Amino acid sequence: MPKLKTKSGVKKRFKLTATGKVKHGVAGKRHRLISHNSKYIRQNRGTSVLSEADTPTIKLWAPYGLK
Repeated sequence: MPKLKTKSGVKKRFKLTATGKVKHGVAGKRHRLISHNSKYIRQNRGTSVLSEADTPTIKLWAPYGLK
């Protein structure tokens, strides 16, 4: 059976934690930031953990895990 390919978008956008959770960057931080208030920008800084419902889909797209 041939090897499975990882979706290239998943490689770029997600990381796995040691416990198997999926980390991702927060959306809405690229442009038009002047229309957002400081609290929004501050709270969306860094990364967050993906919801439990979406995690199996991302793991399906990365069959051998993510580095």
